[in-house]
Amino acid sequence: MARVLHIEDDPRNRLLVRKLLSSDGHEVIDAADGLEGVRLALAQRPDIVLVDLNIPGLDGFEVTLRLRTEASLNGVPIVAITAEGDRDTSFAVGCDGFLQKPIDARNFAKQVAAYLGGRRERMMSTPDVQGERLRIQSGRIVAHLEEKVAELSAANERLREMEKLRTEFYRNISHELATPLTPIVGYLRMLMDEELGETTKAQRKALRAMDDCIRRLRSTLDNLIDVTGLETGRMRFFHKDYDFLDTVRRAIAWHADAFAERKLTMLEEFPRGPLPGYGDSDRLGRAMSQLLDNAAKFTPEGGIVGVLVRPRENAYELIVADTGAGVPKELADRIFEPFYQVDGSATRSYGGTGVGLAIARRVARGLGGDVKLLPEGAQIEGMFLGGAAFSLTVAKRAPTVVVDPNG
Repeated sequence: MARVLHIEDDPRNRLLVRKLLSSDGHEVIDAADGLEGVRLALAQRPDIVLVDLNIPGLDGFEVTLRLRTEASLNGVPIVAITAEGDRDTSFAVGCDGFLQKPIDARNFAKQVAAYLGGRRERMMSTPDVQGERLRIQSGRIVAHLEEKVAELSAANERLREMEKLRTEFYRNISHELATPLTPIVGYLRMLMDEELGETTKAQRKALRAMDDCIRRLRSTLDNLIDVTGLETGRMRFFHKDYDFLDTVRRAIAWHADAFAERKLTMLEEFPRGPLPGYGDSDRLGRAMSQLLDNAAKFTPEGGIVGVLVRPRENAYELIVADTGAGVPKELADRIFEPFYQVDGSATRSYGGTGVGLAIARRVARGLGGDVKLLPEGAQIEGMFLGGAAFSLTVAKRAPTVVVDPNG
C-alpha cells in the first residue's frame, strides 16, 4: 500500500488520520510542523502528502511551494486538509486536492485513494482572480520572512551584548583576582627566602606547596586575560629581543614538578644555541607552557614526553609529543576551539578549562607562525612517540603589524 506523509500540528487530528489510513493498509508518517514535514518528505519520499494549511511557523502554503521545487518529489500529489483556507490559493501554490475539516471519517480513505489513483483538482476562478490570490499569498510569505529576519536580528543583537558582557567579566575578574594576589606572592617569596626568619623543614615543604598552587592560579589568570583577547579578536604583543631556546627551557622548568609528580620521562632534542629571535617572549613562553601542560595532563603516569627544537629558514619550531592516547582524527580541528575538551574524565582528574590550545594557536599566529596537530606522532631522540604531537612555529622576527590571530 501507500506511504502517506501527514503534516498536522494537532495531535488528535494526526491520531485520527493515522487510524483511518492504517486500517486501510497505508503506512502513515507524521510531522508536527512544516519544517519537519519538508525534511521527512525529502528523506522518505512518500506516495502522497496531506498538509494542514494553517500549521504554525512554516505554514502549509510555504510547505507546498518548497516541495514543488524538489525534483525528487515530481508527481507526488499534495492534498490540503484544513478547516480554514482558500481552495483556489492552495491549488495556485501547487496542491492537487483540497479536503475541508472536519474530515468525513467514512469516506476519507476513499478520498485519499482517489488522489493516489491520479485524481487532480483544478482552480475554478479566472486567471485574474488566481493572480490576485497568489499576490496576496506571496505578500503573506514575504511578511512572514521579514518577521523571521527581524527576530534573528534581535537575537544577534542580544548575542553581541552578551559577548560584550562576557568580555567585560573576564577583564574585571582578572583584575580583581590579580590585585590581591600580588602581595600574597611577595610575602610568600619573603618567607621562602627566610627574610622574615628561619623556617623549619615542614614549613618549607608547605611553602613550596603554596608556591605551586599560586603559580597555577597565576597561570589561570593569564589564561583569563588571554581569553579576553580571544573573545575580542585582539591580542596585544610586546616585542623584544629574546632567545627561543632559553624560552623553551624556562617553559620546561616551569613544569618540572608536574612531570616529576606523574613520573614522566622527559626527552629533549635541542640544537646548539643561542637561537636569537624578536617577538613577545612572555606570550610565547605561555603558549609553550600550554603544550607542555597538555602533555602532562594526558600522558599516563610513567609515560614519556618529548620536546624537539629545530631552526627553520625564517622560523623556529617546537614539537611537543607524548605517549598518551592521542587525538581522534575527527577532532583534529575542534581541539583548537576555545573551551572545547576532548576527554572530560582527564580534565576532571587534572584540571583545565579547554582554552589552552586555542590560546597557543592565537599566540603563535600573532608571532608569524602557527600551532598544528601532527597526525603521525613524532620521532625525538631516536624514539617514536605515537600519542599527541603538536608543532608550534614562530617567525624568527615577529611581524610588527599583527594580523588578527583569530584568522
